[in-house]
Amino acid sequence: MHTIRELFDLTGRTALVTGGSRGLGLQMAEALGEQGARLMISSRKQAELDEAVAHLEQRGCRVSALAANLGEQEGINALANHALAELGHVDILVNNAGATWGAPAEDHPVEAWDKVMNLNVRSIFLMCQAIGRRSMIPRRYGRIINTASIAGLAGNGSAHMQTIGYNTSKAAVINFTRTLAGEWGQYGITVNALAPGFFPSKMTRGMLDSMGEEAAQRSPLRRLGDDEDLKGALLLFASMAGKHITGQTLAVDGGVSAVLI
Repeated sequence: MHTIRELFDLTGRTALVTGGSRGLGLQMAEALGEQGARLMISSRKQAELDEAVAHLEQRGCRVSALAANLGEQEGINALANHALAELGHVDILVNNAGATWGAPAEDHPVEAWDKVMNLNVRSIFLMCQAIGRRSMIPRRYGRIINTASIAGLAGNGSAHMQTIGYNTSKAAVINFTRTLAGEWGQYGITVNALAPGFFPSKMTRGMLDSMGEEAAQRSPLRRLGDDEDLKGALLLFASMAGKHITGQTLAVDGGVSAVLI
């Protein structure tokens, strides 16, 4: 019988976090590293990674980083190879890298649609393949956590949100999560998703500025997410505490998705 502390302890585990240099990705990297996991983080910009590594090391985390563009096959291959060489194996894969694009559906550029789909869906599929085949399946252990969004649970009901490509991609992530969980459960791999609501970040800044107080008021808790609100849910999925949970999407949104009509 494990204690609660033991169930959430990640000492000896390894974790790869894509999009881990800022925002929600950095918050999740903090949680994993502070619980004892050895980290590798990735994003496109080396300067942001350098800042994130320094920040995480100040919090006592063991971390390395690689700049990679996961919208391209070469970037995915390079990151998978580097992570497995550096860490030896990957126990926890957090697929957080993503992009959005705002435009009315009738004017949405096809190039932007392809960019969003490539990064938000295709890269997750390919990262799971690369890490799953070479590390998780052979070792019969793995925790995969995909970053979805409450935008994948419903359509746009606000003039402030014209994000048909983003919403579609996040809905795809949710069903990808269910499907992979069904296939890979036999290997001892759990696959779950977090669906954040409104969190201040570089990606959401323009939309939140446009919505003003409406963003917080749409939540039953009357608040936006902060820099700690994803940590508990992530650790549940990443640790032994969540060993019997797979194929699930957990909204971390202050209750917004509970009252959508």
